[in-house]
Amino acid sequence: MTLIVFPAIDLKGGQVVRLAEGDMARATVYGDDPAAQALAFAQAGATHLHVVDLDGAFAGQSVNGEAVRAIVRAFPGHVQLGGGIRSRDAVEAWFDLGVSRLVIGTAALEQPDFVRAAARDFPGGIVVAVDARGGMVATRGWAEVSDVPVADMARRFEDAGVAALLFTDVGRDGLLKGCNVEATVDLARAVRLPVIASGGVKGIGDIHLLALHARDGVEGVITGRALYDGRLDLAAALSVAGAA
Repeated sequence: MTLIVFPAIDLKGGQVVRLAEGDMARATVYGDDPAAQALAFAQAGATHLHVVDLDGAFAGQSVNGEAVRAIVRAFPGHVQLGGGIRSRDAVEAWFDLGVSRLVIGTAALEQPDFVRAAARDFPGGIVVAVDARGGMVATRGWAEVSDVPVADMARRFEDAGVAALLFTDVGRDGLLKGCNVEATVDLARAVRLPVIASGGVKGIGDIHLLALHARDGVEGVITGRALYDGRLDLAAALSVAGAA
């Protein structure tokens, strides 16, 4: 199996940014043309893209819709979108626009029936975000921490028809500390769903380690700051991911 590498474009105020530990006050701006960034990733060989409307995650509805639409037009591959998707109308609108998969986090915890219905009606289109602080599920743009263990949350959707789980160790996100490979692999082995790793990727070593566990159910990895800071070469990451 081949590990999918998802370059990340996080949107705040229409700009491309990266946060540290999910803190909106600790944002680094990397550009003001999200569509151009998406095209650059495509030219480097990326076939999948992970986009997050950070403002939307806090607002509970789309805020950077114009930027997302520009990205979808510019990127020839598959766009995976998260951030504030908490209604049926939003789900339908994004799929109609051409988004390949939608990532739902807060609503998965608070409105599981809504997520199950979306997964049923849009097969292969819904990814459940399981974001963790200290092993517990974090919601509302990671601003709140629940009392639900990550594995328990994941198991609730094993029979729902979701495409994958997106696991983020919030305490590592945007800090270049290295991906929490152990926790990612443990989750992949514990559930009957593919798992996408996210948070803290610092270099090619993380890609290599995760690629070794593709057969354990690790479907892909999302990387942002390491690419923007030049610590990870996208073409090299794609090569390593495809060679495992």
